[in-house]
Amino acid sequence: METRTPQAVLESACHHAVQYLLSLDQGPVGATRTLAQLRDQLARPLADQGVAPERVIDELVADVEGGLLGCAGGRFFAWVIGGALPSALAADWLTSAWDQNAALYACAPAEAVIEEVCGVWLKDLLGLPASSSFALTTGCQMAHFTCLAAARNAVLARAGWDVERRGLAGAPAIQVLSNSQRHGSIERVLRFLGLGSDCVRDLAVDGQGRLEPAALAQALREAQGRPAIVLLCAGDINIGAYDRFAELIPIARAHGAWVHVDGAFGLWANASPAYRHLLEGVAQADSWATDGHKWLNVPYDSGYAFVADPAPHRASMSMRASYLVQSEEARDPFDWNPEWSRRGRGVATYCAIRELGRPGVAALVERCCGHARALVAGIGALDGAEILWEPVINQGLLRFPDPTPGAGPADHDARTDRVITGINATGKAFVGGTTWRGRRCMRISVCNWRTGAADVATTVAAVEEVLAGLR
Repeated sequence: METRTPQAVLESACHHAVQYLLSLDQGPVGATRTLAQLRDQLARPLADQGVAPERVIDELVADVEGGLLGCAGGRFFAWVIGGALPSALAADWLTSAWDQNAALYACAPAEAVIEEVCGVWLKDLLGLPASSSFALTTGCQMAHFTCLAAARNAVLARAGWDVERRGLAGAPAIQVLSNSQRHGSIERVLRFLGLGSDCVRDLAVDGQGRLEPAALAQALREAQGRPAIVLLCAGDINIGAYDRFAELIPIARAHGAWVHVDGAFGLWANASPAYRHLLEGVAQADSWATDGHKWLNVPYDSGYAFVADPAPHRASMSMRASYLVQSEEARDPFDWNPEWSRRGRGVATYCAIRELGRPGVAALVERCCGHARALVAGIGALDGAEILWEPVINQGLLRFPDPTPGAGPADHDARTDRVITGINATGKAFVGGTTWRGRRCMRISVCNWRTGAADVATTVAAVEEVLAGLR
């Protein structure tokens, strides 16, 4: 292949990227092209000859027009999706340009050390034990996978079974006891790990969405000493509920169970003096999982796994081969995460934390929580809206009851979905729905560093416009 200088195409890509970012405050938040239109735009015939790289990029940008969500902007509230801080985005570009394989120190010395530093900083910010091991993964699902692989190793080792050598056939069955509001990624991970979804027993929660201590104690007694993993929640996906770690973890420990905490976004509350009381006692768990591409606002894909005891963590992930150059002094990332070849995702994390600093991370968390409260209150005050959950942190729920005389639950659900669709059709904001306690709701999630008071006001006005149109 002909050698080409990348300068022109990179300058073109930079121009297009900057133009896109500048458009986020004014452009529609939702997609404006249909599936058929996008297929028509992008499904070009496979060419018999190559195309100049500058043309490839220019045509790509034109072809995806209308098919990109404005989730990097400040008016996207549908899912728990952050944006990308300026330094983190730039760092991600550099990561691709450097093109290091960050599996081993030998392959990527600087990026391996960057990950070491990130681990220290993250444990400090999140209030986790400094002695914990850690891994940088593709997201919280793979962080769960990493932590629960370590948990599987540890609880079976206590039962006299070496799962890494003998596998699961014939192994003692593992019982997983969970807050019933657990995220769906947990079940998926348990399937990946060969434990199966039937191993999970969902336990009762109270009116605040928190696992009942008595329910956990009873379930552990009924397990009768079987290997057990307890799953606790730090910020559930609908209402941001936090389990009572200071009460629950000692109960689990008394029965020899491993405690894993799903803190996909909620673990970041520990970075804020105003919200860290929600996580009292969480540092006594055995493992924790969270995301970087949510509240830290680094680009996809970025998750973080932490394990209090490094031994089962490393035993479940590490391997050796004669052709690998592994370091006895430096930290080899692939000893701690499920991937082999991998990009240096620690670079964006490193730069985001440096850009924000400790007070900046706290301010980001607190600012998002404030905007979530303002959004829910503002929309809830409109004629035709009902607040179902005022945010504890950055998650809130609203509902839009059908005012027709004699309307029932199904009618209220349908009207709520119509309002959500209507809001998204305005292009002024993007929101999402969920089913909570049997009712359809509009969920508000604020997780983006770009969201400001003007975005809140624009969104409330858009909802008011939609409700007026339905009367």
